[in-house]
Amino acid sequence: MPAAYDTYDYPSYWQGRDYEQGSEEIAIKGFLNRIAKIRTALEIGSGYGRLVPSYRFRAKKIILSDPSSVLLKTARENVGNKNIKYIHSRLRNLPKKLRANSVDLAILVRVIHHIDDQDEAFKIIEKILKTRGYFILEFANKCHFKSHISEFLRGNLTFPLEIFTKDLRSKRAKKKGDIPFLNFHPDNVKKKLEDAGFSIVEARSVSNFRSSFLKDILPTSLLLSIENLLQKPLSYVNFGPSVFILAQKRG
Repeated sequence: MPAAYDTYDYPSYWQGRDYEQGSEEIAIKGFLNRIAKIRTALEIGSGYGRLVPSYRFRAKKIILSDPSSVLLKTARENVGNKNIKYIHSRLRNLPKKLRANSVDLAILVRVIHHIDDQDEAFKIIEKILKTRGYFILEFANKCHFKSHISEFLRGNLTFPLEIFTKDLRSKRAKKKGDIPFLNFHPDNVKKKLEDAGFSIVEARSVSNFRSSFLKDILPTSLLLSIENLLQKPLSYVNFGPSVFILAQKRG
């Protein structure tokens, strides 16, 4: 069965997005500094291997999984086969392909916004991880700074209290059955993680300066230097459009 991204040129999407790429690498590498040892790392929804260089240096063995055979083929061409295993699978089928308690680190970036049942997804990942294993999760933040301003100008004064998930699909897209595109409230995601057996270790606000105006007038290197300084403090106010969480499976 074809996957949603089989016919989408995802590598081209990332051309010209050096700031966003660098921001995500900063978050991942910052989390890795808090993990003592990683034998096996699993990236779920790895696509064409975009993020592999940000964690490859820490893991002895890497497993890349994705529902798109097209993207996995591109990943093989990009990152090779040395110490890397490829699995063509949707997240819900991974327990059939991987042993329980077999992975030290699971990574899920730019994926959860396409998954309807986050509770099921987190339970599957918890099952695959070793006891005290780590989980790096990224999700689209519905209550970032710009959204607060936008909702306030629309007269929505209760927006800060709305923790429900927001589906950005149009009514037509929903009727067609297109894949979800969900934005989440950070408190809701953290609660679901804790219910699934995880403890929150650290959160980061990412891509805080995702602005065409700023990217046009400031060098990417400067934006990333500021990003590096502010990811942790800005996470306390859920400032950026993307949130990264480092969670640990409880014993």
